[in-house]
Amino acid sequence: MGNFFHGYQIQTINQQKIRLDNLYEQQVQQVKQIHTLEVELEVERMANMRSQQLLTEIEKDHFKVKKELAFYEKVMAPEKQVDGVVIDDVTITPTGSLNHFRFQVVLVQQQARKRYARGSIELTFHGSLDNKPDQVSLLNVSSISKKDLAFSFKYFQIIEGEFTLSENFLPEKLVLTTVLDKTSWQEHRRVDQKYVWQDVIANNK
Repeated sequence: MGNFFHGYQIQTINQQKIRLDNLYEQQVQQVKQIHTLEVELEVERMANMRSQQLLTEIEKDHFKVKKELAFYEKVMAPEKQVDGVVIDDVTITPTGSLNHFRFQVVLVQQQARKRYARGSIELTFHGSLDNKPDQVSLLNVSSISKKDLAFSFKYFQIIEGEFTLSENFLPEKLVLTTVLDKTSWQEHRRVDQKYVWQDVIANNK
């Protein structure tokens, strides 16, 4: 009787051990499956992230190409535009120095019969000084002379330089004036273009 009971216990233990081994094997397989799914999910997440990056890069390139195309259309296909000299782009770029900026103005001539456009530009900053309305000319906040702001070109010209605003001056608006000199082929003309300061800051474009 005792031997039978002992044999039954051994048989039961062996069965439980086999069952435990099977459960352990199932657990190992499930852990492997979970790890595989985690890897696949991470790969899919990275692929999706890369796709988003590529899409963003393509959108930026598309915008850049459209802008360049529009620029050269203005230069080479004036029949699509109004005759005259136009401001194609204005950019103000902050530097590492406090209240010190760089500016760049791109001028384009849209005359169907191209002759040299001659004139100059003026930049005036409008804003607040010590909480009171104020305005200041570029010539008063830089070492730039009127000669530096003159232009003479057939297709396009870039005028650029640097300036430093007063620490207490808060710029709100930029007024860019294009002055065309009177010549035998060009009428005297003065045109003001107004820009919101935040719209011309380079890091906001």
